[in-house]
Amino acid sequence: MNLRQLTYFIAVAEELHFGRAAERLDMAQPPLSRQIKQIEEELGATLFNRGRSAITLTQAGERLLERGRAILAQMEDTRLEVRRLGQGAEGRLRIGFVGSATYGILPNIVKSFRANYPDVNLSLIPMNNANLHRALVARELDLAFARPALRDPEFLTKELMEEKLILALPDTVDTGSRTIARLERLATHNLILYPEYPRPGYGDMVLRACENAGFPVPLRIWVMDLHTALSLVAVGEGVCIVPSSVGSTPRRGVKFLNIEPEIARTSLSINLRVDEQGVHVHNFVRLAQQVARKVI
Repeated sequence: MNLRQLTYFIAVAEELHFGRAAERLDMAQPPLSRQIKQIEEELGATLFNRGRSAITLTQAGERLLERGRAILAQMEDTRLEVRRLGQGAEGRLRIGFVGSATYGILPNIVKSFRANYPDVNLSLIPMNNANLHRALVARELDLAFARPALRDPEFLTKELMEEKLILALPDTVDTGSRTIARLERLATHNLILYPEYPRPGYGDMVLRACENAGFPVPLRIWVMDLHTALSLVAVGEGVCIVPSSVGSTPRRGVKFLNIEPEIARTSLSINLRVDEQGVHVHNFVRLAQQVARKVI
């Protein structure tokens, strides 16, 4: 018995009249009668008590009607669910991100996406660049917010925003009314860098920028992530060079100064696989670019 035959049976079972059921199905009565007979033969059960003036359902027919309605309802729910998934209205997204993205536009992007696609579930997973790259290759992530961009021929990269680098230092350091830091004054401070592993990473970019600016960074402390670096800054263990968006959020024990002359810029990008076909993935990328344009 196939779904079409099940539809025929339900029409007859609800109408309890072959003529009305055939009219409802827009077909002739004889083929409908043959289909019902075929169903009964296949199932090995009589579904209708056929009287001269009326037909009624047998116990087997009543059970098939109950189950058949549930099957058709489930099929319709499945059809609608699959259609919504295909349109990007439902589903899930697995998004990896570097820690510094949470200080910038990532929260606004997530908020905008949730407002437009409330039925799509978001899994947000903090990772460093190396793990973002590995997880995107392994299809464990759908999207990755990276700094710097992930370089791989299998990835499509969209740069969202470029930022200058600023200095995070303990608020116990007396800077007077200055809002600008000069690298040469940092020679007696530990420069806290991240990530310690894997290398090269963001910290190596900072080191190159400092060396290109004529500052060789004599004192270094390596840690695993931005949040650990800022915690060490707050307790006076050193200073840290961070993207400017990090300075937009107040943090106890830390203050931020611009670096002049500017030593480098860093960009936040969103990365996905070149062969990605998911509608909700591309909807997220489109919204991310719209939010980024407003910020810029």
